[in-house]
Amino acid sequence: MAYKHTNSKGVTYFLNSKKVVLRGGKEQTIYYFSKDERPEAVDAVPAGMVVNENPRNGFLTVKRA
Repeated sequence: MAYKHTNSKGVTYFLNSKKVVLRGGKEQTIYYFSKDERPEAVDAVPAGMVVNENPRNGFLTVKRA
């Protein structure tokens, strides 16, 4: 079951993750929200991270606690 969060505007988003390779060759996991449930969906917010909402537009991000 994918983690979902409803913002203040009433829109539900699903949390996804993806491993990317940076220019220096280092691998990093990025987290992003989408309106549809995707195969790369995450079950919960990672430890040490919190969901943050932009009050102006309702855009969701994940940041370190």
